[in-house]
Amino acid sequence: MAGRAQIRTNNSALIAMIADEDTVTGFLLAGVGNVDLRRKTNYLIVDSKTTVKTIEDAFKEFTTKEDVAIVLISQYVANMIRFLVDSYNKPVPAILEIPSKDHPYDPTHDSVLSRVRYLFSSESVASGRR
Repeated sequence: MAGRAQIRTNNSALIAMIADEDTVTGFLLAGVGNVDLRRKTNYLIVDSKTTVKTIEDAFKEFTTKEDVAIVLISQYVANMIRFLVDSYNKPVPAILEIPSKDHPYDPTHDSVLSRVRYLFSSESVASGRR
């Protein structure tokens, strides 16, 4: 169909991660990790020394790679680059905010959930079922 984002099917799609060490380690143990020929990984471990610029660069890199289908980002990290996460509007790769061990999930800051709420509130207002 025209106008729909297509995921390449000839190769497998990757999951990229931007999160704290414990979260990334768990996903790496589950088999999410990848290192390409240029020795670039599909994850960024964020700690107290990681700069916002580094997080921004990783987010931009992961969202422009053609072999990435999902970017998992810890919600507290997403809050550091909220302007980038909220302005991202492509369907692929999908951006999913996840909780971390030290930072519980807050649904009021989730960009996907806020978009869903917006869509349902617009639909309910437009159809008169509010």
